[in-house]
Amino acid sequence: MTEQIVLKKANTEDAEKIGEVFDLYRQFYKKESDVEICKKYIKERLDNNEADIFFFEDNNECIGLVQLYTTFDSLELSKKIVLYDLYVRSEYRTQGFGKKLMSAALEFAKKNNISGIELSTAKNNTTAQSLYEKLGYERDEDFYNYYLTVTND
Repeated sequence: MTEQIVLKKANTEDAEKIGEVFDLYRQFYKKESDVEICKKYIKERLDNNEADIFFFEDNNECIGLVQLYTTFDSLELSKKIVLYDLYVRSEYRTQGFGKKLMSAALEFAKKNNISGIELSTAKNNTTAQSLYEKLGYERDEDFYNYYLTVTND
């Protein structure tokens, strides 16, 4: 690790390096590795202004990222962020980068007058749950999440 680690807001030119870490994130959730598709996905989100991504860079390499999708909250009549992706390379963990990425998301929300940040994680991801709870996130005990896979016949 060098002292050149910098927190950045991603732009299209960063898609290549971010895509590599995004692929690692997906592998963590048992998805098959495909770096090229991940790079393309990240590039499309950035090109289309569909996501805001903050990442740490060390020697021109992404070491961790947080990806935010701004949407709307009908009950609160305001905007909210869905914090969908948070990942730090294993060799950089326990050094506070996850917490700093979460802080970047919070600062982005405050700066953009967003009323809340919503996230979910695997039930067995106790490390992430511990971080979120230390940062003041509350586990939702009132709602269940459901998902429907849509196939195009």
